[in-house]
Amino acid sequence: MEGKKIDSSYVMRLAEEMSKNNMVSYDDLPKYDLFLSQVIDYLNDKFTEDKYTNNIVQNYIKSEVISKPEDGKKRGYTKVHLAQLVLLSHMRPILTTEEIKKVFALAFNEINDRDDDIISWEDAYKVFSEIQMESFNEFLTAPILNEDKLEKLIKNSDLKEDDEEKIRLFLIVMALIAQASVIKKLVQKLVNEYHSE
Repeated sequence: MEGKKIDSSYVMRLAEEMSKNNMVSYDDLPKYDLFLSQVIDYLNDKFTEDKYTNNIVQNYIKSEVISKPEDGKKRGYTKVHLAQLVLLSHMRPILTTEEIKKVFALAFNEINDRDDDIISWEDAYKVFSEIQMESFNEFLTAPILNEDKLEKLIKNSDLKEDDEEKIRLFLIVMALIAQASVIKKLVQKLVNEYHSE
């Protein structure tokens, strides 16, 4: 961080960089069926923070969060499985396993029965990708917090010069956490209220 001015425009540049690398298009998912080890390698390559293992994926299958691999095939993991796991990767930081299962059930009913799906996994994946890109674009055009208010707070706090950057970063991080927290709680409330009816 040395030599970089931490302010909203710096955060916006980071967000813009992330938006370009954040989602794999459905058409770019592997077209051929994969072994579990290949699925793990693919996910860990695309989602470096998540650290997928065989056990994690198998536990999602056992708890029926994602569908079972294709019966009788050596390479039992299809493009649909990858779509499920990529969507799951975006949901994991926000929802519990049980909440993710409930969200998937809204569109796919019984996870291992493709005949009762309300929409296809491909359509769900593509819609999510579009919404995510729109969300990034909206985020990039909206201020994180009021810069004038931030500067006034820093000025009135009579901080040492080297502490100003730390406090600026702290306040930007707290503003982002506040936004993320509100969104997370709203998502959980929506999912849990729908399934309590």
